[in-house]
Amino acid sequence: MFKKLPYSALFLLALSTLTYGQNPATPRPTPRQLAWQPLETTAFLHFTVNTFTDKEWGDGTESPAIFNPTKLDARQWIRSLKEAGFKMAIITAKHHDGFCLWPTKTTEHSVKNSPWKNGKGDVVREVANACREFGLKFGVYLSPWDRHETLYGTDAYNDFYKTQLKELLTNYGPVAEVWFDGAKGENAKNMTYDFDGYWALVRKLQPNAVMFSDAGPDVRWVGNESGNAGETCWSTINTEGMAPGVADAKYLNRGDANGKRWLPAETDVSIRPGWFYHPSEDSKVRSPKNLVNLYYQAVGRNSLLLLNVPPNREGLLSDADVTNLKEFRRILDETFKRNLVAPTPKLTDQKLATFTPVSVNEPLTINLTDATFDRISIQENIANGQQIANGKVDYWTGTDWKELSTFTTVGHKRLLRFPAVKSSKIRLTITEAKGPVQVAEVGVFKASAGE
Repeated sequence: MFKKLPYSALFLLALSTLTYGQNPATPRPTPRQLAWQPLETTAFLHFTVNTFTDKEWGDGTESPAIFNPTKLDARQWIRSLKEAGFKMAIITAKHHDGFCLWPTKTTEHSVKNSPWKNGKGDVVREVANACREFGLKFGVYLSPWDRHETLYGTDAYNDFYKTQLKELLTNYGPVAEVWFDGAKGENAKNMTYDFDGYWALVRKLQPNAVMFSDAGPDVRWVGNESGNAGETCWSTINTEGMAPGVADAKYLNRGDANGKRWLPAETDVSIRPGWFYHPSEDSKVRSPKNLVNLYYQAVGRNSLLLLNVPPNREGLLSDADVTNLKEFRRILDETFKRNLVAPTPKLTDQKLATFTPVSVNEPLTINLTDATFDRISIQENIANGQQIANGKVDYWTGTDWKELSTFTTVGHKRLLRFPAVKSSKIRLTITEAKGPVQVAEVGVFKASAGE
């Protein structure tokens, strides 16, 4: 059963809907959501005392003395991500252990009491600066669960948390995403997080930032950590009864065709079995081909891929991770470098705001450069909402039309994979839609030999 949100939370959700003009009949993205979706691939950087204790969850008793990444180079992290095509990096400024990667004024449990840079270092600043240098957006994760802080479990902790949040939102320049979860210790059942207050603070201090949690208010969890958005994935959903940490994973995974709020899915998954670096996992880094598959299962199903790449104990991204990321991007670049669709106004200009209206069950014929292909990309003009519920693609054999692939939702992007065929044209048919369909982009491609 879902837990009921307090009236204040429901009021905040209602207020955000009214403020940004989302018609309940046709939910549409806000400007910040519309800017977020095309990022497609973003990175998580899980790094804290756990990196040195070989744990996934610290217990808060770790000494700051163990934190000493002697070769830490945030520029190497962000440069590697840039070269792999990532558009944003989110740093775990504080995980459940309560250790802060910046010299916060709120607690002594931070880098200021570590041997790293003689206590003068600031991981958050180094990541923020590197993001600006290499042109990536910058985001932060601040765990609400704090296993070190003695105030945790009391109302006073919410003020403590907001002070930490304010430091992160005011001292490091523009923040593009703030990542929240509902993690909570079993020994603190009376801890009620003031998410209304947290979200209001972000809106005030970083109005262009999107906020992630199970319940948004801007971006929702995809419902798993295995890298799979739903084969059917609506950006719309209903959030009644939901809160961070309180939601139906299957519902989050598919969204809701009749949902009243625009809350697109973010697919978070790690390049390694764990979220933090573990030496024993050096041989278990996802292969480039596996990473490419994640791209199709996330970005290709109307989601965004948030891939965790954890720095190691030296403070560097490991060679295996960097190598596989580069090959992942090479494969994608090779696959999508040439669109075989004949230049067509409104379908190949790479602008979602220009589109072709398509009526249900009225095929749209698209001419191709006569070639072999095995990938198709379809995009809607999501600025006006998500409408496509079902469709199919046929290809011309030279004598008749033959079905190539079927699909359900499209949204920002639907990627189709199928055995290679050769043809001079395809036919796109929308067989079911919620409202007027606006097809913004169609791409036809031949996959890289390495895929």
